[in-house]
Amino acid sequence: MGSTWLVRADSGGRLAPEFKSRAIVAIGWIEAGNTLDLVTREDFSQRMAEAYPEDSKPKQRSAAGQVFRFVREVQVGDQVVTYDSARRIYLVGRILSEARYDATLFEGEFPTYRQIEWLHEIARDDLTVKAKNSLGSTLTLFKVSAEIYSEFEALMSGGKPQQASEEDEGLEEEDLLQDLQARSLEFIKDRVSKLDWEQMQDLTAGLLRAMGYKTRVSPSGPDRGKDIVASPDGFGFEQPRIIVEVKHRSGQMGTKEVRGFLAVIRHPGDKGLYVSTGGFSREAYYEAERANNPITLMNLDDLVEAILEHYEAMDLETRVLLPLKRVYWPA
Repeated sequence: MGSTWLVRADSGGRLAPEFKSRAIVAIGWIEAGNTLDLVTREDFSQRMAEAYPEDSKPKQRSAAGQVFRFVREVQVGDQVVTYDSARRIYLVGRILSEARYDATLFEGEFPTYRQIEWLHEIARDDLTVKAKNSLGSTLTLFKVSAEIYSEFEALMSGGKPQQASEEDEGLEEEDLLQDLQARSLEFIKDRVSKLDWEQMQDLTAGLLRAMGYKTRVSPSGPDRGKDIVASPDGFGFEQPRIIVEVKHRSGQMGTKEVRGFLAVIRHPGDKGLYVSTGGFSREAYYEAERANNPITLMNLDDLVEAILEHYEAMDLETRVLLPLKRVYWPA
């Protein structure tokens, strides 16, 4: 048995009926033109870089990899799956031809195609949670594992895959949610880490405003030990007054840095917030705990957690620095 490939029928599977009626699967990237004469992955990467110069390098590489696979790795006789989301049905078939190109196909949107013999239709509801998750990738083309395809085989032969109990399925869904949340958190941290120092200072000030404070941000220039002053009135006259220091891409902060920050928190009732995306040493936390004025050390994890908690209350200026989308999950 050859490989099994899932070819997505555009967003929402809108082209699945056309794929079925025309007995084909097709992919887009129309700006790349006819790629059938390209041979190596490097050839495809170069074509995508030329066709989509405004895309990021990772996006260009991803596109090149998927088109390369469709044209060069998919073999005649391989299994193919596509999803019709309107009917919640997976179409299962077999590849009959090498890759072909027709600039008029689907009004030019999906010009690279292969002929298919469609053999079966499988209801999504008959698959296990594990299989549904595996088939949920947003990639246009990807390889389906033998383990997942075995579920299709079982259903096509009149059997059923081994279903987990309702409790186990609930646990699997919870694991998927936790995995999604963990990966989402890491991507957000990656985005925050890419900000420059001034943007990080503005992001921190925006977080404090979302928490109900008014802020004064120090102008760019020599470090005076405090980057932001947050208070109810915005001038620092009313308590609580929070003195904020922001360190970004400066490595881990230690005892020396914390002591230097404490030296600028001189007024009774002042509080300190030290933000360091490089984190803090164990000794730095100990120094903060025994300080006369209350001081909070906020590393990157703490910062992102606070941003997510107060994101809805952030002003547009701050959201532009870190655009986030809401993702819904079944309760």
